[in-house]
Amino acid sequence: MSVINVKKNIGIPKYKQIIASIEDAIISGSLKKGDQLPSINNVRDTHKLSRDTVLMAFNELKTRGIIQSIVGKGYYVLNENIDVSQKVFLLFDELNSFKEDLYSSFINNLDDNIRVDIYFHHFNKNIFSKLIYENIGAYNYYVIMPANFKNTNLVIEKLPKEKVYILDQTHPELAQYAAIYQNFENDIYTHLSEALPLIEKYDSIILHFSEEFQPLGMLKGFKKFCKANHLKHEIITSLKDRIVTKGEVYIIPDDKNLLRIIKKTKEQGLILSKEIGIISYNDTLLKEIVEGGITTISTDFNKMGERLAHMIKNKEQLQIENMNTLILRNSL
Repeated sequence: MSVINVKKNIGIPKYKQIIASIEDAIISGSLKKGDQLPSINNVRDTHKLSRDTVLMAFNELKTRGIIQSIVGKGYYVLNENIDVSQKVFLLFDELNSFKEDLYSSFINNLDDNIRVDIYFHHFNKNIFSKLIYENIGAYNYYVIMPANFKNTNLVIEKLPKEKVYILDQTHPELAQYAAIYQNFENDIYTHLSEALPLIEKYDSIILHFSEEFQPLGMLKGFKKFCKANHLKHEIITSLKDRIVTKGEVYIIPDDKNLLRIIKKTKEQGLILSKEIGIISYNDTLLKEIVEGGITTISTDFNKMGERLAHMIKNKEQLQIENMNTLILRNSL
């Protein structure tokens, strides 16, 4: 007996009857994970339907993660949880404590029947492209952190525009997509200006900057701030052989190098906030505590996740700049 039943003249679209039939078969146990479904042509011929009608039903089940297609073989049951109504493709650059906050906030503010699959490109353009290409058509929405890759529009344009949300960093070529982003150039300039009376007690200001991992806007804003205030400054790409000197204030965007600069400060017997200063990026509980508190420039990742969930639930096509703040602590 076929697992698919389609009736005429009952007021329910035929593609929805196909979906309901497969869902009922999964609930009753007639179909289990790994079982093969009747082919599109089989369903079409058996029930005298158009191929497009059958394909519409199968594609909806596919985007919900209930079935999968295997090239050259057909369609199979992938997931017995039929309560999933939508799937979200979430592509992060990397996972760290503040990205965990963003993810948790996003998940907690979505409806229970929306499933989120998280992926990581680890700042590798090839992995970034591969993950997107492999998942075209498999999700209802695509949330993407493009990091500082160039020409990401050439990859992202393969996805339906209304299904794409850009997160954290954005670029001019992605201006047509909905986004929640940080304005790195403006944020670092604004908050360093706010902290200028404390920064001026040091002889020079140093930005640790990696073009591979940090946004270019951060570098532009730093240079703009130093030029506007006639400050002696330096941009370094590594702390490995750096000798920390009295009178320097460091801006450290990543946590690993934050620990390195704290260690070097201790090794050279320098007193934090008196002989040397530190400004970090992205606030965490650890930065509230270590060394009496580390000054940070930070966006609200919980708010970013909450707002993103709201945009997806309401199908909003907006570009929103996430708020960023300076938190002054003992390290400056």
